[in-house]
Amino acid sequence: MLRLRVCAAVFLLLTLLPTPARAATATCEDLNVPVTVALLPQTMHGRLCAPPEARTVVILIPGGTYNASYWDIGYTPETRSFRLAMNNAGIATLALDRLGTGASSKPLSTLLNASVQATAAHQVIQSVRSRFPEVIIGGHSIGAAMAMIEAGRYHDVDGVLVTGMTHRMNLITVIPVLANMIPAPLDPAVPGRDAGYLTTSPGTRYTAFHTPGPLDDAAIAYDESTKDVFATTEAVDSLTLTTVVTPASQQITVPVLLVLGNDPHFCGTLGSDCSSPEALRASEAPFFAGPLQTYILNGYGHAINYAPNAPTYFGVVSDWLKNLG
Repeated sequence: MLRLRVCAAVFLLLTLLPTPARAATATCEDLNVPVTVALLPQTMHGRLCAPPEARTVVILIPGGTYNASYWDIGYTPETRSFRLAMNNAGIATLALDRLGTGASSKPLSTLLNASVQATAAHQVIQSVRSRFPEVIIGGHSIGAAMAMIEAGRYHDVDGVLVTGMTHRMNLITVIPVLANMIPAPLDPAVPGRDAGYLTTSPGTRYTAFHTPGPLDDAAIAYDESTKDVFATTEAVDSLTLTTVVTPASQQITVPVLLVLGNDPHFCGTLGSDCSSPEALRASEAPFFAGPLQTYILNGYGHAINYAPNAPTYFGVVSDWLKNLG
């Protein structure tokens, strides 16, 4: 009898204990936003995923040879999907296909540069601004350059997320990566683009974007299967830091979070001081007018969303976003 009473008491206690709240499932929708480039109408595509009652949306611009899929990696998404991590934290995401990539319009490559892409992103922000009280713009690599240009010129966002880029570049590693690019018409994986669009040569993505991270064949295969392009003219002004990016970033007065891996393209003797978050902040602070927070994801290279420990950096981003308001 005593045993029955103890079991009953334990059962009652368990039923009264609060159960952990489950993250609400985000609702996703495809947006095709009309934008204007060189007086010509174009369409910028994005995937908006918003949990119920989300107040913050992060507009995300991918880097060169990537499209919106970089922010929602389908290989082990529980580890590598930035979109899923933010949505689970109650934050909405709008991952964009840069013009020329994904499901966005594919104009002549000569019509595109980083400033044009930033202006197109600005038009997207204006189209969704009324839906969310807080709008953040973020980007990776040349997408980060575009995010900084947008924020510095238009002052229409509440924060800026910069990943995979600093204001000091290691040309010793960057130039060989660019030299290995091939014109899009030579690669059937990226059809419908003129020769001014470039993509990676087959079998080069690990060296270009992932080293010194661990080699995960399945992850690299997924990266290869979703690769895209960039226009040569996009790279020119994205990487012309002193005359294009820096004048814009120094006009950013809202908070900035800068996240970097052990990135051979932006760290080292010719790049920024990535020996610690504090050193990185000291190296980058002169390029921003507002508060700057920095974080280094150790153990991976340039494309940090693919890192096995990416959830650590995702947590840093979600905490930063929640403390902005």
